[in-house]
Amino acid sequence: MAAELKSERTIASILIVEDDPQQLRLYAKALRGYRLTCVANVTAALKILESHIPDVILLDNVLAGGERGAQLLPRLKQRAAHVPILIVSGTLDIRAQLKALQGPHSAHYVIEKPVDLDELEATVKTALEECGLGETILVLESLEQAEKIESNEPERRFVERLARQHAILKRLRETGAKPNISHLAQEYAVSRKTILRDLHDLIQRGQLDAAIYPEAKAEPAEE
Repeated sequence: MAAELKSERTIASILIVEDDPQQLRLYAKALRGYRLTCVANVTAALKILESHIPDVILLDNVLAGGERGAQLLPRLKQRAAHVPILIVSGTLDIRAQLKALQGPHSAHYVIEKPVDLDELEATVKTALEECGLGETILVLESLEQAEKIESNEPERRFVERLARQHAILKRLRETGAKPNISHLAQEYAVSRKTILRDLHDLIQRGQLDAAIYPEAKAEPAEE
């Protein structure tokens, strides 16, 4: 049976910071189902982040120009705090690995070299589904509960919108299908304009290609 091909419009994006061509070939093989952008050092990665925020960052520790990925984590986190970062290293000892995974500017995972491609693929999948925006939503929902924010307050509506957008994004990436606006509106008990606004936001953030639903490219009028 032929494998189902996902639409390019719904594929998640990964920024790979790596200067070794051999490693890049391995990553391209393991992560062929994603949109990959490759740069040789953190300086170049920061330039990319000025115009595009990826879903995941794969960061090698020893980079071109003498840069050390683990030492430059704060700079990446300042530019894209919600994006999960996976550090790949064959040089970090246990203490250095723990340091990279702790604190306000920490990575989500450390993967040791030689890289197990199955482990890499599984870790990226988990980072996409459970870290990043999904993790941020859980934190915001927890804060809402602690602050006893009522459901009709703007703060609650903001988190509900993020949670709905995250759920819609995950579904579109799983199916690769064009979104059914009416079905989504009924499922989430919102208007069609709200779903169109959700798609507009996902497109604006670069998480979806505008071609998936051109009608959502322009922001819908206020309801």
